[in-house]
Amino acid sequence: MIAAILSLTALGALLGVALGCAARFLRVEGNPLEDEIGALMPGSNCGQCGFPGCAGAAAAIVAGSAAPTCCPPGGKALAVAVAARLGLSVDLSALADDGPRIAGIAEELCIGCCRCSKVCPTDAVVGAAKQIHTVLREACTGCGSCVDKCPTEALLLQPVPPTLQHWVMPKPLAA
Repeated sequence: MIAAILSLTALGALLGVALGCAARFLRVEGNPLEDEIGALMPGSNCGQCGFPGCAGAAAAIVAGSAAPTCCPPGGKALAVAVAARLGLSVDLSALADDGPRIAGIAEELCIGCCRCSKVCPTDAVVGAAKQIHTVLREACTGCGSCVDKCPTEALLLQPVPPTLQHWVMPKPLAA
């Protein structure tokens, strides 16, 4: 019994050292600028930009094959931040910015087909087959992929309602 414990401990230590050395000597260096742009992205990996996730969009923006305005959920604020980081000028006239939005379900129209929950990248749509679905506000990123799949048009993108935790008092107007 002790021989088995000692041999497994030695084997675990030897393999741990081997994996540590392999991670140090065989690592692949990434582009730090891509990592910075990827950190600015919303991280929803919705695919609205046409790239496989936010990391793919960040790589395309750094490579110059995509514009800083390619991320619809990020809006104008993200486009300005990315352009400032890359030192580019950006045309925001074609970019509509309606503010942050989340999906909402009209429960009287929901038939429980589950098409919306299958395409949601963050699993924000909750419900079972042939049951009314609902959207978790904290998980919804407002990508709109569920709105396109709903056959009864029960899903709509709505402005994020202010809550006590998110409400900010507006600045008074100068007289």
